[in-house]
Amino acid sequence: MAGPHLQQPSFLLATLKADCVNKPFVQRCHDLETVIEEFPAKELHGIFPWLVESIFGSLDGIIVGWNLRCLQGRTNPTEYSVALDFLDPSGPMMKLVYKLQAEEYRYDFPVSYLPGPVKASIQEQVLPECSLYHNKVQFPSSGGLGLNLALNPFEYYMFYFAISLITQKNSPVTHHVSPSNSAYFILVDTYLKCFLPTEGSVLPPPSSNPGGAIPSPTPRSPAVPFTSYGMHHTSLLKRHIAHQPSVNADPASQEIWRSETLLQIFVEMWLHHYSLEMYQKMQSPHVKLEVLHYRLSISSKHHGSPAQSSYQALHAYQESFKPTEEHVLVVRLLVKHLHAFSNSLKPEPLSPSAHSHTASPLEEFKRVVIPRFVQEKLYIFLQHCFGHWPLDASFRAVLEMWLSYLQPWRYAPEKPPQSADPLPRSVSEKWAAFIQENLLMYTKLFVGFLNRALRTDLVSPKNALMVFRVAKVFAQPNLAEMILKGEQLFLEPELVIPHRQHRLFMTPTLGGSFLSSWPATITDASFKVKSHVYSLEGQDFQYKQMFGTEVRNLVLKLAQLICQAQQTAKSISDHSAETTASQSFFSWFRFTPSEMNGSYTGNDLDEIGQDSIKKTDEYLEKALEYLCQIFKLNEAQLTQMMMKCGTAQDENGKKQLPDCVESEDGLILTPLGRYQIINGLCRFDVQYQGDTELQPIRSYENATLVRLLFRLSSVLNERFADQMDVLCSREDFVGRLCRYHLTNPYLIQKIRYSPVVKNGTSQNWGPRISLRFLASYRTLISLLMIYFIASWFYIGPVGCTFIILIGYFLYAVIMTFFCEGWKPHEH
Repeated sequence: MAGPHLQQPSFLLATLKADCVNKPFVQRCHDLETVIEEFPAKELHGIFPWLVESIFGSLDGIIVGWNLRCLQGRTNPTEYSVALDFLDPSGPMMKLVYKLQAEEYRYDFPVSYLPGPVKASIQEQVLPECSLYHNKVQFPSSGGLGLNLALNPFEYYMFYFAISLITQKNSPVTHHVSPSNSAYFILVDTYLKCFLPTEGSVLPPPSSNPGGAIPSPTPRSPAVPFTSYGMHHTSLLKRHIAHQPSVNADPASQEIWRSETLLQIFVEMWLHHYSLEMYQKMQSPHVKLEVLHYRLSISSKHHGSPAQSSYQALHAYQESFKPTEEHVLVVRLLVKHLHAFSNSLKPEPLSPSAHSHTASPLEEFKRVVIPRFVQEKLYIFLQHCFGHWPLDASFRAVLEMWLSYLQPWRYAPEKPPQSADPLPRSVSEKWAAFIQENLLMYTKLFVGFLNRALRTDLVSPKNALMVFRVAKVFAQPNLAEMILKGEQLFLEPELVIPHRQHRLFMTPTLGGSFLSSWPATITDASFKVKSHVYSLEGQDFQYKQMFGTEVRNLVLKLAQLICQAQQTAKSISDHSAETTASQSFFSWFRFTPSEMNGSYTGNDLDEIGQDSIKKTDEYLEKALEYLCQIFKLNEAQLTQMMMKCGTAQDENGKKQLPDCVESEDGLILTPLGRYQIINGLCRFDVQYQGDTELQPIRSYENATLVRLLFRLSSVLNERFADQMDVLCSREDFVGRLCRYHLTNPYLIQKIRYSPVVKNGTSQNWGPRISLRFLASYRTLISLLMIYFIASWFYIGPVGCTFIILIGYFLYAVIMTFFCEGWKPHEH
């Protein structure tokens, strides 16, 4: 859709809005491409905010836009392809961005839609340490509402693109969507590869000006006075071009500002979230006091309005942040790419002076991209997920993101040598510095995972797989030794350590923005580790050693739970095998003997099958082996633990009972026992222990027959009680036969599997007749089938009944003769 250049922007915007309603998606994209090519920046300036919102959706989530998160090539191949082409780094949309960038237009982005911590700090007039927000905050004019960020077109576009992952989480989904195949996921990957290339340099932006490049954003003076988390620093870009005669003279500056901006936006929008308790934890008394003093100092200066109270300030940070699985998968993609980007750094030259003169801004960027941009916020993000994610299999996404960050060697350009040896490759010593400077990522989060694993059902194959994955990663040769070395460096006694600040007041040389002066090389490994820990957790942090006694005890508890889970899985497997073997022709009626006593011994594995049970056992066995390697567990102690779990059947017949103690009132659950019941690791075999004649009528019984047969049995028992007592007291074969049919000694001797009153009285029922079994639909159907089959052989009902009684009598005689101690027959 191309119109004459004399059209007003308002008319162009109205025409494009009408096209959104009347034209199909493919045609609209084609028309937009034509408009971008033919119209000047002055006219495109008016439609840019609307176009960005129509693509990525509104910030409040009401307008869905193109719904890139649900757009997949499998279901909508045409729209999927057109959308990716239109939003490609070299596509029409980015051409529009660069065209507007050349004119230095600015667009307002509401501060109220920024992540909670950033929004609250700006509203408190405390400038975030990330330079992305420096010189961009603008107070509204008189009568205006809210604070805004004045962003250039590239920043505005990327802000909307990144935050749509958060704001559009509740968009309608009409079919199953695989996040890793969505158009949004593919675009994230494309932008990362374009602006953070692992090979070569960033492609220069297409320019409509012959011989002219798109200028980098120029510094702007702040509109209002701000205090800051730390000192204001210039970026590497500004430092690099400070001595250049012109912005356009150095193409390297162009690649750096787009790379910095893209990564800062992604990190801020996706990772800079945490809850109120996390914010309070991050604040040292010094920080709280300084912020309070600042608020009091400006309370009478700015707009004549009082500063917010401390309570309001804390409340402002209370953000309901619940990352989705898709969010975590996108962050994992970012982490993996940053490892590959950082590992593509060219080897340092031998001469330090050569490095300072020859290293390009992009190479310097690669050197510090992870510690400066990602480390702190990813650590907080992971801590939040470890503490708030549901205890289910969806945690696998968080787990894999964490493990991806812990293994940068997986994304190194050098390929491991092909070998027939199946043993895992040893972690090279060159990664020792990374491990030491990320010590908490390995140790504290490992303890967090242990605490989660101790609260999950390890019989589930998916939960067992997660334990196996973590154990396998940490069991890589030489990794545990390097982590232990890092802990030893941290625990070295302090001599003279320079002034340390909390993370919110850290200068960017030790944490925070990359946009700072290049720091001096720190040679003291111990100081590096201490700086890392204190910058993330504060100077009053009490470090818990991963290889200390406390964590070792947690590992032993996990090993014990693994043994219990293996035994539980084995018992479920055996039970399933026995059930399958004992199934009769009538099993399709779904009647089982266990239904008579009301017990339930099921588990989710009953529906999964034997293959999953086998996988669970394999995962747990390997996980236990890896844990033994990591923590050098005593094999004798482990064997004893496994034998203890395997011999859960004690002299009283208790098997797989939750942990409990004997008391005067009976069995009392311990905290471990309550945990085992809640997570399904162990359970009491709850059975009906009263009079079997009076138990509730079951769904597989005929209620009328149950009542009639109970009355008939009661009459017979009352009339012939004395005779039955005499017969059962005889010591000959007739007495044994009567006892087999008329008594149920196991009803009295049965071990109680519930924590009930220990001295509770149990009633001793004497010999009696029970006809309730005749009210079971299974029994009735079985009898009808027998009578029906007998009719084929011309046997009448009376003759068939006589044959059944004779057959049962012979069976009873045999059972009585050989197995008097057999469990009494339950009708």
